[in-house]
Amino acid sequence: MTFVLRPMTLDDLPEVMRVERETFPHDAWSEGMLRGELDDQPRTRHYVVALMDGEIVGYAGLLAAGDQADVQTIAVLAGRRRAGIGGAMLTELLAEAVRRKARSVFLEVRADNPDAWAVYDRFGFERIGVRRHYYEDGTDAIMMKKDLNA
Repeated sequence: MTFVLRPMTLDDLPEVMRVERETFPHDAWSEGMLRGELDDQPRTRHYVVALMDGEIVGYAGLLAAGDQADVQTIAVLAGRRRAGIGGAMLTELLAEAVRRKARSVFLEVRADNPDAWAVYDRFGFERIGVRRHYYEDGTDAIMMKKDLNA
């Protein structure tokens, strides 16, 4: 199945919120939080959506300021995973970080999500620490970093 990536807009929020709530049922961002992220686009944010057959099936966002960037979020609907969508969105975020002259990219990933760790490992992220009880349900976050050749 093929998909396309494009910049996220405010008009995408209803579909993005569906993906957010299905992907992160215990600690979903609010619509207001995502609106705030988009309000800072393109100044310090870069958000994309992934579409299949005209439907948003995933989205991802980056914060970039100075020489540092942070992957804010990556979400793909469960039924659309393992199709390369998450990897394509991460590739786009990393390319944007390079375009913005970031030297490093950071992220947090749930300690109970080994599938996500595997993706980040494949992209050259290294584990640098743990944030205890980071998520709403008390799950730890693994902090990861990737140095860029920017």
